[in-house]
Amino acid sequence: MKHNTREEKSYSIIMESLFLSSFLILLSISLTTSFPIQEAFNHCLTFRSQTPNEFPTAVYTPNNASYTSILESTAQNLRYLLPSLPKPEFIFTPFHDSQVQAAVICAKQLGIHMRVRSGGHDYEGLSYVSFIEKPFMILDLVKLREINVDIKQNTAWIQAGATIGEVYYRIAEKSAVHGFPAGLCTSLGIGGHITGGAYGSMMRKYGLGADNVIDARIVDAKGRILDRAAMGEDLFWAIRGGGGGSFGVILWWKIKLVPVPETVTVFTVTKSLEQGANKVLYRWQEVAPNIDENLFIRVLIQTANGSVPGRRTVTTSYNALFLGSAEKLLEVMNHSFPELGLTTKDCVETSWIKSVLYIAGYPNGTAPEILLQAKSTTKAYFKAKSDFIRNVIPENCLNSLWRIFLQEDGPLMIWNPYGGMMGRIPESATPFPHRQGTLYKIQYVTGWLDGEKSMARHMNWIRKFYYFMAPYASKYPREAYVNYRDLDIGMNHEYSTSFSKASVWGFKYFKNNFFRLVQVKTKVDPSNFFRHEQSIPPFHTKRW
Repeated sequence: MKHNTREEKSYSIIMESLFLSSFLILLSISLTTSFPIQEAFNHCLTFRSQTPNEFPTAVYTPNNASYTSILESTAQNLRYLLPSLPKPEFIFTPFHDSQVQAAVICAKQLGIHMRVRSGGHDYEGLSYVSFIEKPFMILDLVKLREINVDIKQNTAWIQAGATIGEVYYRIAEKSAVHGFPAGLCTSLGIGGHITGGAYGSMMRKYGLGADNVIDARIVDAKGRILDRAAMGEDLFWAIRGGGGGSFGVILWWKIKLVPVPETVTVFTVTKSLEQGANKVLYRWQEVAPNIDENLFIRVLIQTANGSVPGRRTVTTSYNALFLGSAEKLLEVMNHSFPELGLTTKDCVETSWIKSVLYIAGYPNGTAPEILLQAKSTTKAYFKAKSDFIRNVIPENCLNSLWRIFLQEDGPLMIWNPYGGMMGRIPESATPFPHRQGTLYKIQYVTGWLDGEKSMARHMNWIRKFYYFMAPYASKYPREAYVNYRDLDIGMNHEYSTSFSKASVWGFKYFKNNFFRLVQVKTKVDPSNFFRHEQSIPPFHTKRW
């Protein structure tokens, strides 16, 4: 390694001093006049980055013709794109890791509040909206999406801006017998996805995406690029399930690939109330967490027109992936879950990559290359909540659920089974604590298309339904999934949030792991630079 000479060090110190002098002048101007804050940011970036010539095409302000399209490009919840909501002062889309590093340093020096976006799927829009302070900027990682798959080592390095669909495609491109156990929605940005845990249809076999991460690169609050060895095991633990936007900017994940058979089997079987849905759903609660761990059967619950004209009903669709042949699947189902009535005709044998498309809801025959488009197929105004269920809901209680469920126009529940590997990994292995004893997770969703016009009615319904479900949910705390952010359960207010206030929502997401997350935060980001409405607070916040 080449060592700097005394003259080189002196020159570096002089240049740094000159930069700081000019930077402080720019900062003073920007704070006392109408000099745009983003221009001071640009000057700082130019000095700090190894690739300064690319900045003019990487910063978008409201005066730029592309600003709105960039802002809205990956934002999934239209509720947070309403004109009345706060908008970023500017959006920065770096091309290189060094630019992310420079952005963190410059935003900290300028006092610009930063939001970090990788895929835009966060349910409460926290990667592109700030309710607690402004001005704010978005650091959008959309251009950082390199994927390097190493089949010999059973690993892959993935940049944070890549979607999980792109990751699946690049793995399958190299091997038909390798996969990765992460999300079912293929447009999820992997940067934020894994920070919340990352569950999918192979979770009962291999655990979460976060359970299969073996290294990472991150920009910390000091602007350093750190890998696992440099960041230490506490921070590496925290970023794998402790929620995004609290500890730094994820640049890369190194994941461990898992084996998948050349042939897998998928099916969807639907039962309405008129077809005995209650009996089958009651039995599913007993079976799904305990059945062969190669089998993942989730239930999508919706409303539909009933057999009687003008009357609606509830449908339960059993949507499944089995890591094996149809013949073996039928053996498992006939032994453990004959109540569903699965037949050979219901079963579709396919490859693992095509099962990804099937579970994601793409039409039959869709080519895997669609995953490279890295776009969500739908956007809507929506509100979501979550619960973890530890006891079977009695069959005679299900009809009371449907009475409230049918009061909404287009409600959706998704029941995802646990058990298998999920029950064997300790609660403290990662910040994601919902492990042994969890039967299944419920996601509640209501969506609409007419914006603010009917928003209050839909929001009131989902809060009412969530309240009604309390007796059946986990208790002390009533657990929730951090990747289904829900500001109803509590939020930070500005940068000085106390531990006690954050505990209200913190223990719901992380249970006792919240204590360790706060300890890590206090150590690595005591000034609370990385913050949002539900970020992990340090014990004692110092203004940076």
